[in-house]
Amino acid sequence: MKAIIITSLFVVYLQFLSAQSKSTAPNIFVITLDGFRWQEIFNGADPGLMANTIYVNDTAMIRQLYGGETAVTRRQKLLPFFWNVLSKEGQLYGNRAYGNQADVKNFYRISYAGYNEIFTGFADWRFIPNTPRFNKNANLPAYLNNLDEFKGKVAVFSSWNIFPYILNEPANRILVNSGYEPLSSNEPTIKKINQVQDSISSKSACRYDMLTFLMAKQYTEQHHPKMLVLSFGETDEFAHSGRYDMYLQRANDADRMIASLWYSIQSDPFYKNNTVFIITTDHGRGSKTNTWPAHHLFVKGSGEIWMALMGPGVEARGEIKEPGQIYQNQFAQTIVGLLGEVFAPNHSTGKPIVLQNAATEKKQDTFVSVRVATK
Repeated sequence: MKAIIITSLFVVYLQFLSAQSKSTAPNIFVITLDGFRWQEIFNGADPGLMANTIYVNDTAMIRQLYGGETAVTRRQKLLPFFWNVLSKEGQLYGNRAYGNQADVKNFYRISYAGYNEIFTGFADWRFIPNTPRFNKNANLPAYLNNLDEFKGKVAVFSSWNIFPYILNEPANRILVNSGYEPLSSNEPTIKKINQVQDSISSKSACRYDMLTFLMAKQYTEQHHPKMLVLSFGETDEFAHSGRYDMYLQRANDADRMIASLWYSIQSDPFYKNNTVFIITTDHGRGSKTNTWPAHHLFVKGSGEIWMALMGPGVEARGEIKEPGQIYQNQFAQTIVGLLGEVFAPNHSTGKPIVLQNAATEKKQDTFVSVRVATK
C-alpha cells in the first residue's frame, strides 16, 4: 500500500513539474532586419562605403554619425542597443572574423526563401520568387497558435506585404498585418495609425518601418501576444536602391525601436523577465563595394547571416568568438525548444542550435544546450 501511495505522489509531482514548466514558458519575440549584413552588425558602418559618393549623399555627415577609428566604436554608434544592452545580457552569433559562422541553407538567398527557412525550419529546394504565392510548408507561428497556451496569442507585423503568403495566413488563421494593410481595431491609437497609412499617397510593397513598429507595439500593449513577429524591411529597400547612407539610418532606427520595445516589455508585468528576443535577418548581401546592394545565388556573401538573442534560458555570453557553425534552418527548432515544445511538421527541419554557456567557454568546438529555467 505504501508503494502505491509513493508512486501516486511521484506521478502527481511529475505532473506538477510539467504544469509548472508550461506556465513559465517564456514569451517569444522574433525580430528581423531584412537584408542587414553581418559586417555592419559586428564592424559597424563600412569606412570605404561611407566615403563613396556613389552610395552616400553627404559623406562628411554620415562619418560624423557612424564613423570611428575602430570597429567597436563604429558598431556602438550604429547599433547602441545591440552593443550596450544585448551584448551584455544575451548572445550574438555570426562574426566570421572569429570563425563563428551563420549561413542560410536555402539555395536562392532571397527574402521569400529566407523567411520560409526561418519560420518553417525547412530550406525548400523549390524556387518561389518574391511574389504573392501561398506557402504550403508548415510554419512555427501556426503550430504555436494551435497550442492551448498560445491560441489567439500569436501576432505577426511586417513591413513587407508578402508575409501573409509566406505564413499562409488564410489557411493557418493567424494574425498577419503586413504592408499598408489596416488593422481592425476599436483602439483609438491603432485607428490613428490606420488613418496615417491610408493618407500615404505613394505606397510600395514595403510599409515604413516606423508604422509597422507602432502598430506592433500598440497591439502588444493591448493584447499581450505570447509570440510576436516583427519584421523591418527598409534596410533592404534602401540597399537595393544603392543608398548606403539610408541603409545605415534605417538600421539605426530599427535598433532604437527594438530598444523601445524591450523597455516596454520589461516595464510590463506580463512580459518582464519572461520574454526572449531573437533577432536575425533573412539573407546577407554582397561583400564587395560594387556588390553590397545585391543578394542572390550568384552574389558572394548573400548567404551569410547573423543571430542575436537574449532572455530567460539564454546565458549572457555576449559576442560569441569561438569557431562554430549555425544555419538558418535551425532557428525554428531553437525557438520552440526555448518554449519546451516540439515542432514536428511534415517536412525536415534543422536541429536546435546548442547555445553557448559558461561550460563551453574553453571548448571552442563544443556547444552545450541551454535549457529554460523554471521556478
